[in-house]
Amino acid sequence: MELVEDKFVLGMKVNVTDYEHASDLILSWAQQGLSKYVCVATVNNVMESYDSKVFQKVTNEADLVTPDGMPIVWALRWLGHRGATRVYGPDLTPIVFKKAATEGVPVGFYGSSPQVLDLLVKQAQKLNPTLKVAYAFSPPFRPLSPAEDEQVISAINESGAKILFIGLNTPKQDFWMAAHRPKVHAVMVGVGAAFDFIAGSKRQAPRWMMKVGLEWLFRLATEPRRLWKRYFKHNPRFILFFLMQMLGTKRFKETIGTEGAQ
Repeated sequence: MELVEDKFVLGMKVNVTDYEHASDLILSWAQQGLSKYVCVATVNNVMESYDSKVFQKVTNEADLVTPDGMPIVWALRWLGHRGATRVYGPDLTPIVFKKAATEGVPVGFYGSSPQVLDLLVKQAQKLNPTLKVAYAFSPPFRPLSPAEDEQVISAINESGAKILFIGLNTPKQDFWMAAHRPKVHAVMVGVGAAFDFIAGSKRQAPRWMMKVGLEWLFRLATEPRRLWKRYFKHNPRFILFFLMQMLGTKRFKETIGTEGAQ
């Protein structure tokens, strides 16, 4: 399978894809035994990328970047892809589970707490009894030493997992995936809060809020202390800067790392 066209939103690459294409692409790479990484893009990703050339490079060098948030979908439509649709991490993940189970592709999980990880594995196998979970690890809340990291890489590769779901926060999970390609012999898919949502440890926004782009408001209401800076800093800037991009009053070159400020 081939990638579809990509666009650049404030200098960050986003692929125009859908659930069927993205999940088939991930399965195809996994069956070939390739080391790849997949990012899911929200407004937070775009603005983190805008603010950091280093993070922009990490995202733009990803093998697939899906439009995870509705504002990103709307941006793609404004950029000419009228049929652009959302590819939301917590919805993409169970789709990949189902296809991996059908095709006999082993999966693994890296991230979150031991309690959430245990619930996630049980739920994944409850939904897909033939799904083979070859690896699950909850890393400590600190950087791993080089020796520890090598142990993790060896454990993942020896497990036989061909799709590795990463449940860390952005930009941490994106940096982790970039640093571990091609060391990890699997397709790494950074799905963030999907671990908590699928495990049932956190509530998702109602579907109507997702469709109208108000999911951020629901998440802010449920986790105000953790998320208020992200949303109040990034959301207004995203609207302003994307408007400037569309009006042509500010240049956002479609190349790696040309538009972020350190």
